[in-house]
Amino acid sequence: MKIVYTVQALREEVKRAKKEGKSVGLVPTMGFLHEGHVSLMNAAREQTDFVVVSIFVNPTQFGPNEDLESYPRDFERDSRRCEDASVDIIFHPSVEEMYKGRYSTYVTCEGEITKVLCGASRPEHFKGVTSVVAKLFNMVAPNKAFFGQKDAQQVAVIEKMVRELDFDLEIVPCPIVREVDGLALSSRNTYLSDTERKEALVLSNALKHAEMRILDGERNAERIISEMRAIIESAPSAEIDYVEIVSAQTLESVKELSGDTLIAMAVKIGKPRLIDNLRIMI
Repeated sequence: MKIVYTVQALREEVKRAKKEGKSVGLVPTMGFLHEGHVSLMNAAREQTDFVVVSIFVNPTQFGPNEDLESYPRDFERDSRRCEDASVDIIFHPSVEEMYKGRYSTYVTCEGEITKVLCGASRPEHFKGVTSVVAKLFNMVAPNKAFFGQKDAQQVAVIEKMVRELDFDLEIVPCPIVREVDGLALSSRNTYLSDTERKEALVLSNALKHAEMRILDGERNAERIISEMRAIIESAPSAEIDYVEIVSAQTLESVKELSGDTLIAMAVKIGKPRLIDNLRIMI
């Protein structure tokens, strides 16, 4: 495994692999890697010949009062995880390498898809995500790029960007990875106190309840959301940002559930803002 810090070095390594006829897989991350990230690396290893993992805490996707400075970082630990997963290249650039000089060029995905759910409370977030991901796609030119379904809106936005800007690659969404008790893995889980860690289970419990109600035949979105909110609000430290039921394709709210449906939420448990979702075909 090699670690590179510049765009030039990254491109040289990727070009070398492509000259050897290898397909390239990209796993974009912000580091502090957990088993969810490892599952993306494993998928990339299985589906492509040459795996690139980017580790970059992207400042343009953080709002002014968010946790950019305190976002967890441990590059040595991340490197070991990548090596154990047989990654070929880690790209670990500085902010200056990614945003040179008086940087002012961004990729913005317009429409309701970036204004709802997380976009409603984090209005600049997806502009930062699409910009940095577009830059990575240009740097690596991967055959496939791997993203976790826990960030379902992010996946939908990136798929839209790829489709509309005609990027020549395949986006591969990968399943949510959870702890044994159901909590979705997240780098921000490290912020949780022991008490908050237990309370955070209300997120997955609410999704399980919604799934059960749907399997029992309930189709009214308002009733399901109301019951989910009651479960989440039973945790003293919970502060709901949103609980929504939307079309998985357009992210538009639905009143009656049918077809490909996404149940999504964002909830602050103490300090961290956690997201989780369930995608279900009805």
